[in-house]
Order: sequence, then C-alpha cells, then structure tokens
Amino acid sequence: GALLVSERIDREELCGALSPCSLSFEIVVENPLELYSGAVEIQDINDNDPVFPSSQARLEISESVAAGARFPLESAQDPDVGINSLQTYQLSANPHFALDVQTRVDGSKYAELVLEKELDREEQRELHLVLTALDGGSPPRSAHVQIHIDVVDANDNAPVFNQSTYKASVRENTPSGTLVARISAYDLDDGPNGDIVYSFSSHTPAKVRELFALDSATGDLRVKGQLDYEETKLYEIYLQAKDKGAVPGVAHCKVLVEVVDVNDNAPEVTVTSVYSPVPEDAAPGTVVALLSVTDLDSHDNGLILVQVSDVNDNAPKSSQDSYDVYVLENNVPGIPILNVSATDPDLGRNAHLSYTLLQSDPTVGHIFSINRENGTLYLLTSLDHEDQVEFSMMVQVQDGGSPPLATNVSVSVFVTDLNDNAPIVLYPHPNTTATYTDVVAPGTPAGHMVTKVVAVDADAGYNAWISYTVLQATDPSLFSVGLHSGEIFTARQLREDDAPQHTLVILLKDHGEPVLSTSATVSISVAEMVKEVLTDLTDMAPANDPRKHVTFYLILAVILVSAAFFITMLSVGIFKCYKWRQSKELFNSSRSTLYRTPGPLHHIDAVRGGFTPPNFYHQVYLTTDSRQSDLLCKKPFTSSPLGSRQSTMRNGEPGLYHQIVGTASRLPTPAE
Repeated sequence: GALLVSERIDREELCGALSPCSLSFEIVVENPLELYSGAVEIQDINDNDPVFPSSQARLEISESVAAGARFPLESAQDPDVGINSLQTYQLSANPHFALDVQTRVDGSKYAELVLEKELDREEQRELHLVLTALDGGSPPRSAHVQIHIDVVDANDNAPVFNQSTYKASVRENTPSGTLVARISAYDLDDGPNGDIVYSFSSHTPAKVRELFALDSATGDLRVKGQLDYEETKLYEIYLQAKDKGAVPGVAHCKVLVEVVDVNDNAPEVTVTSVYSPVPEDAAPGTVVALLSVTDLDSHDNGLILVQVSDVNDNAPKSSQDSYDVYVLENNVPGIPILNVSATDPDLGRNAHLSYTLLQSDPTVGHIFSINRENGTLYLLTSLDHEDQVEFSMMVQVQDGGSPPLATNVSVSVFVTDLNDNAPIVLYPHPNTTATYTDVVAPGTPAGHMVTKVVAVDADAGYNAWISYTVLQATDPSLFSVGLHSGEIFTARQLREDDAPQHTLVILLKDHGEPVLSTSATVSISVAEMVKEVLTDLTDMAPANDPRKHVTFYLILAVILVSAAFFITMLSVGIFKCYKWRQSKELFNSSRSTLYRTPGPLHHIDAVRGGFTPPNFYHQVYLTTDSRQSDLLCKKPFTSSPLGSRQSTMRNGEPGLYHQIVGTASRLPTPAE
C-alpha cells in the first residue's frame, strides 16, 4: 500500500502558477471491494530566481511632469508560488523618485516609479536607477534591471483616460476578433502632441498579449487567441495612451476581463472496474461495476442533470383565499381594481393558469370583467354607493392540465361613499308655491318648539350628517334652530311689539368633503287666536269668485224649504190645539218656540299638522251673520309626508263644504 515517487517532480512544470498543486488518484481495495479517492499535494521550494524581461529599461520623462506622477516598470516573473514567489521590489537611492509596490488581483506584485521631486533638465539631463526584485525564500533570490531616465522638454498635457479601470466580461468560446472593451483617452494639446496612440503597458504579461489585441488608433480591445475559463478566470490588462509629441505624454488604465464559463466540456465517464461474469445467483445489491463521472465545467455546467417529467398533481394556489376591494363611487368605467394572483408548482401547460369570473348574480357580468390571462379584475361601469354598497363574486383559477385542476377565490367589492348628494328638505316641502305658515301665540316663553325642519341625505356616515343654522331671519334674536335636530325654538319670550309675520331661511349642510348644502324657508305667524290667522287666510281667496252667487242661491233655497216646512208643521200644530187652547195660550206657545235655547254648538278646529305641540288647538264659534253668513270649508294646501296642513277658507270648492251652525248674534222680536 505504499505510494512511491517514480520520477523527479517539478511543480512548475506540472501546475505552473496554480496553487495548490495536487495530483488525484483512485485506489481499489478488494475483499471487501471498496473505492478510495486520494490526492498528492506538490509543495513548492524556492528553486527559481525572479527574472526581468530585459536587463535594461529606458524611460523618457518630461521636466514638466508634476510631482506625484507614476510610471509603471516592467515586472519580474518568478515561477515559484506562495512565499517563494516575487514578494517585493527595491529602488536605489535617489532624490527624485520613490518606489510604490502594488498587488494585482491574483496576488502578483508590480512596481511603479513615483515622482516625488520635479525634474529639471538644465540641472540633470538623465538619471540612472537600479530596480531589484526579491522573492520570499530563505535566503531570498533576486534579480536586477538598470533603469535609464532621459529628462526632456515636455509636452504640456498628457493624455487622460475617461476612467482608470474598465470592466468587461467575455465567454470563453468567443471567436477571435470579438470586441471586448473600448478604452478612450483625450489630450488637450493640438497637432501631434494631441494625437493618441494606445498600447499595452510594459508590465503586461506576454500571455495576455497573445490572447488580446489592442487597436493603437481606436483603443478597441479584441479577442486574439482562444480563451479558456478552466485555465484563467480573470485577466488584468494594463494599457497606456501616448501622444505624438516630441516628449510624449503617457496615461495608464487597467482593464479587468472576466471569462464566463460555457458548457464546453462533456462529462467524462470512467469505468474503474467491471466484474464479469456475474453469477446467476448474485444477490440484489451486488456491485457489477464502478463508475466515476467528472466535468471540467463550473457551477451548473458541471452538474449531471436527470429530467423528471411533470404530472398535473397540483391545483393552482392563490396568495390569499379572499379579497376585499374598496372602490370609490362615481368611478371611471374600465379601471382595473384588483389583480388576483395565483401560482402552480407544475410545469408547462400544467402550470398555465386561466382566470374566469363565476356569475352567480347576472348583474355581476355586466359590471365586472376579468382578464383571462393575468387575473386583472376590471370595473366596467360607474358604481353608486346609494344604489348598491357591496358586490360578491367568485373567481375560478384553472390550470391547463388534463384533467384540469381549479381553485375558487372569493372577491368582495365594497363601494365607498362620496359626498355627491346634498340634503333634501322633506318639511317644509320645497317644491310648492303654497306658503307654510306656523303659528305661535304672543307671550310664548323662550325654549318653546315652534316647528321642525325635516331633511334627509342619501349619502352615508359623515356625508349624511346634517347640521342646521339660521341663515336669514326677520328678527334674528327671536328664533333659534337646533344644530343637528332641525327643531326651531323661541330664543326669547315673544312680546307684543314683535312683528306678526316672521320668515326664517334655514341653511342645511352635510359634513362631507366638499360640503353640500341646501336651504329651507319657514314662515311663522304671531297670533293671539287662531281666528286672526283664519281671517288672514280667508283674505287670500280671490275677490271675484264666480261660484259665490251659486253658493248664495243654494243657501237661499235651503232657507225657503226649511221655512215652508216649519210653517206647515206650525199650522198643523195650531189647528190641533185650537180647539182646547185659548188664543193667548197659543200666542205664548208660539213665542216660547221662537225664543228656544240654542242647540249644540258646532265648531271648527283649525289645527296645523306636522310638529305643532298637541295642545295648540282653538275652537271657533261663528254666528249666523258672521262674514255675510258665508259657508266655511277645510281645503288642504298640499300633501306632505309629515302630515296635512289645513286652514279654513271661505267660498271653497263644491263638495268640500261643511255648514257651520251657530248661535244667533241677537234675539228675534215677536214680529220676526
């Protein structure tokens, strides 16, 4: 079981710059049969010196270059890795330059000269420096390069790159000539001093120059060789731009090129061992062969994939079982109000979902519509909160499998109220030419309810909350109105000198946004007796009523018939009693009949319907000659949902007359 080295091992030849360097192998153990994987890591020793590309380097630096300017130097190469690789650089002592050692992404080092003190060509035309490269071995190995610097009269402006670092990515199978990146620099000088030439920096590795090409005029960096992700994943390319002046100005930039892996390596199946023939009585689980599969690609490109065909065994599932949607009334038709979201873990057609609106209520289909593909619910018409507050419907989500599976989602749409209805006055009725007059007696104390303004608002909530205020009044100090009740009260006790007629304009406002309002006009009469009110109302009748004469003749006819009947009955009575009574007794009997006690009095109640207190009643007793013995009738002014409003008028319509029988204003004489 010993593992032996069969020949001399050279880590640099086997692995190059890769670290760690390992060799893999497999070991088969029999009885029992087992397979083991192993690896041998080749450790590096410091057996290589750093090497510069050349023993000398020449730089031309203008005397106008400001302190802080940087000049890349050619890098040394050391095939060793780890601590044995190139670790640092050293520069010989001088008054003008310092050395700045930088580290690349891959860990390698490179050096830059940094001008600390400006050059003066008249004082010193050239400088000679020594750059030493050291690795980290023990003892360290080193290499040297002579740097010759020519100080010349310079170009005033050096080229400037628009960015110091460029980043690009390219697939490893990209053909030669493909554009990777386009670098750009500008030079403020004119003529040759402003013409820019692009090139690789001196410390760009030779391997990079083999894989990439740079157009010196345009700055286009293109693929030149064959890239391999499995060999190098990232390239750090250093470029420079020089102008064509006598002493060219130089600018430097860096391009990071990431190589993207493609699936360009097929899996390799290795049969480690095969056991044949297999006995016919071999038990289940007996090992027949040992196989190993490898793929040089990375990530998903290196997996072995087994495709599993899908079966429609999952119903669509919505993110929630029900939705509550709130929509303002008076909406614009055609707006989307909801997106029903559902998922199906199946694949292909088994996961293709369609959305359908189940119409249990026929009106739902005329108001709502759903997009079959994405589940967006649209509102087709404008909604009215006062017409309908809530809509309920069911959305069915069905997949495309065979047989299809479906899920139902409940959707409730609530119509929220807007303040789009002004208060409507029910009493006093606004749509009539008749005058509503409420009566209050003089001397009525403060706080007495005279009447009430009744109104409704079709909106809901605060939009329907009505407040009442007095907008105009004949006497603002006499009446007040309840802010939310609409009840009109006396604000103080009525006096004798108060006006007999009062008109109040009541402003009704809701609490919506914006506020909507309306007004109601209330007329109030101050009267000591209802007779005064009735007298005023009778004066409202037309002066020349053609039915007046008809009424007079009807009354006259009734009086004549009654008088004839009375005389007939009186004659019969006298005839009957003539035989046994004296004439004086007959005269006394006749006189007592003329001066009989009045019968029951008939009266008319002038009662205002609505909200007048129940005890506000007055009885009116009329004599037979009052107001030219006219008949009185009750005629409604108009109908009202809150009650009828009646007043007593003279000369009313036929069929509505009610004769009033009263006591005589004076006693008849014996001749009468």
